[in-house]
Amino acid sequence: MPVTDTPTLANPRDHTLPPRSLLKGQQTRATILEAALGLASHMGLEGLSIGALAEVTKMSKSGVFAHFGSREELQICVVREYHAKFEEEVFVPAMREPRGLPRLRALFDLWVRCVSVEIDSGCIYISGAVEFDDRPGPVRDALVSMVQTWQQALERAIDIAIDEGHLRADTEPAQLLFEVHGLILALHHDARFLRTPGAVERARVAFQRVLGHYTCQVAPASIPAPTARKRKAAAPLSDSAQE
Repeated sequence: MPVTDTPTLANPRDHTLPPRSLLKGQQTRATILEAALGLASHMGLEGLSIGALAEVTKMSKSGVFAHFGSREELQICVVREYHAKFEEEVFVPAMREPRGLPRLRALFDLWVRCVSVEIDSGCIYISGAVEFDDRPGPVRDALVSMVQTWQQALERAIDIAIDEGHLRADTEPAQLLFEVHGLILALHHDARFLRTPGAVERARVAFQRVLGHYTCQVAPASIPAPTARKRKAAAPLSDSAQE
């Protein structure tokens, strides 16, 4: 939509409600996208097809096609939808925590919680990487962009923890990020593939050990504990901004 069509206080005509047909179309698209996300979580992005989605939503193939235009566009929209939900469930709540180590811990804890919920379905970031690691194209590009955005946000959180004096000054953010991401991959493998009991707790214990290597030797009271207090709304994950 052109910028000039975006509702603004300076343009009263933009305050009119969209036509009912437009609202219905948006609702239908959202319903299709939700169903597509469910299918992709269980079957992978490659398991998505206009036909399968039409069957699940009880719509015609032409009806589904009209909202996305192609299977590739459907896959990309699913990637973006997954990223938006991930931001809402992991990034935004973590940004309410104090800067530094409490925030970094919250990011990891919420990430683990997200993976543990997805044990019976699957993480699209991880399954998508397996499906598209050697397949150049727009879908792979979308996946890479979303994963890199999340990793940049994590690396920024590590940088802040160093600046706050919670992590050692010689901590290499990229190395710590690599180790933390490795724990999530191990958790997904053991919990989803091997069905190993206690995998979630092992991931949390391993994270504490990793932090122990990088954490400054300070009194526990000097590092605020995570809190549920409501704070200033966080910037979007796409901005990688962490106050």
